[in-house]
Amino acid sequence: MIYQNKVKAIGSGISEFEGANFLIIFGDSAPDELKDYCYSVDVTPINGTIQPGQTLKFDDQEYKITAVGSEVPLTLSGLGHCTIRFDGQTNPELAGTLYVEAKPMPDIKVGTVIQIDD
Repeated sequence: MIYQNKVKAIGSGISEFEGANFLIIFGDSAPDELKDYCYSVDVTPINGTIQPGQTLKFDDQEYKITAVGSEVPLTLSGLGHCTIRFDGQTNPELAGTLYVEAKPMPDIKVGTVIQIDD
C-alpha cells in the first residue's frame, strides 16, 4: 500500500461539482474559499512512488491511475491535497492532479477509505 486515508468530512458545496468528473481532497489547512468544495482528510504520508498503472480505491470502488501530476506527491503528503480527475487522461496537464480511468465517480461518504495500491 502506497497511500491510505479516510474521508472525515464532506464540504457543503460538493454537489455543485456533480458531472464535472473531478473531486478534491484536502487536509485541515484547506483555504476557506475551497473547504466547501473538498472532501476533508488527514495529512498522511506516502509510502513509495505513485505511478500510472497503480490502483486508486474508494472503499471497494477501484480506478486505474493513468497519469500523475508532478506536484501530487508533495501536495498529498504535505497538505493532504489532491485533485482527482476521472477522465483517463495519460498526459498530466495539471501538476497537482491525479488522473484515473474514465468511469463513473465513486460514492463517497464520511468514513470512506481512500487507498493507492501497486
